[in-house]
Amino acid sequence: MAIKTLILAAGKGTRMRSALPKVLHKIGECSLLEHVYKLTQALDSETVHIIYGHGGETLKESLPTLDANWVLQAEQLGTGHAVMQAERYINKEDNILILYGDVPLLAKGSVDKLLSLLSETALSLLTVNLENPTGYGRIVRTDDGKVLRIVEEKDADSSEKEIDEVNTGIMAVKGAELKRWLGQLDSNNAQNEYYLTDIIELAVKEGVEIATCQAGSEDEVLGVNNRAQLAYLERVFQNKAADELMEKGVAFRDPARFDIRGRLESVGQDVEIDINVIIEGNCSIGDRVKIGPNCIIKESVLGSDIEILANSHIDGTRIGNNSNVGPYARLRPGTVLAEGVRIGNFVETKKTTVGNGSKISHLSYIGDCEIGELVNIGAGTITCNYDGVNKFKTIIEDGVFVGSDTQLVAPVTLAKNTTIGAGSTITKNTVAESLTLSRSKQVTISSWKRPIKK
Repeated sequence: MAIKTLILAAGKGTRMRSALPKVLHKIGECSLLEHVYKLTQALDSETVHIIYGHGGETLKESLPTLDANWVLQAEQLGTGHAVMQAERYINKEDNILILYGDVPLLAKGSVDKLLSLLSETALSLLTVNLENPTGYGRIVRTDDGKVLRIVEEKDADSSEKEIDEVNTGIMAVKGAELKRWLGQLDSNNAQNEYYLTDIIELAVKEGVEIATCQAGSEDEVLGVNNRAQLAYLERVFQNKAADELMEKGVAFRDPARFDIRGRLESVGQDVEIDINVIIEGNCSIGDRVKIGPNCIIKESVLGSDIEILANSHIDGTRIGNNSNVGPYARLRPGTVLAEGVRIGNFVETKKTTVGNGSKISHLSYIGDCEIGELVNIGAGTITCNYDGVNKFKTIIEDGVFVGSDTQLVAPVTLAKNTTIGAGSTITKNTVAESLTLSRSKQVTISSWKRPIKK
């Protein structure tokens, strides 16, 4: 069915102890509000209205890509009052879904069940049974199980507080009934607020059925009100992501110590991931890839039979089959490794292509560079690609051997099969099949005396 969605996101989030609006705090790569918005897109909601309040302009500026109608709730007087702000956008024939911007992990399956129960004679309500229902509105039912009303914690008596079925606040309702019931709400309660939940009792008085269904899990409907709850739901989200990857055959040393802040568009067979690995942005990983501990893989494509050793940072990079990277390597955006490439410890690359079978094994910075096949770059090599204003390219052709502690001052080309002597500063293009070096004459001063401490 076509639906209009209202997302209530006006709360200040005082207990977050943050200048950032609560719904902008993140789980995975997305803010809480983005998670809820993505759900509406999976449901094919025809219109999304976001009711915002505290930090409103920051909220809108931070999420410019959301295709939604932003509705201001200037004064926060409860959930019923929040929905009232969007009443002018509700038509009598609409099917209205009400969600919350701080409930990020609600599953589409639970909402599909909720919407299936909405009819001309029934509104639908999502509930959940909690071992500890403290703080939640209780579902009060008749002896034969029909919903009578929802009573908020502060208004509940001792017997009502014993009820463990609670209101999630998530409901679907016909537009005509919602508009009528909103006009009948009052703030005669312990918090002097307009409770949206009061429409349940109004519906019962009119003989409208309250059709309920249970959320798939308690975690789906938990909201975020403080840092501890945010951290808990972050781990729920990450555990689910790890479970999905294990179903695809990924082996984790410890799935509880893995974070994904993006998406693995594809992942091959027999992939092994050690502890404290973070996947960011959109990545893909081929077959038989091993990723060591404490690595970050961001916006990168890894081929097959690759090993990423400990503490390496791979960002905006393509790595060809049978390559080896790390430990402590940093591959920056624009790096492209062909097949059988070796990038060793404390090597940094940027906007660099490396040909088949080439090696940069130790302690080097290689930027704005094209490297051919079967090249060996010695320890301590630097491409001097920046003059303080402009950047220049270094070209290293096939078969070049660069000795240790070499500076390549761009723009410069090392011709095919050139050998560069250790300790050289190369400022001019070399000749193929030659040895090139620049080195000061070594001098020994026999009369020199080592200083003695006085």
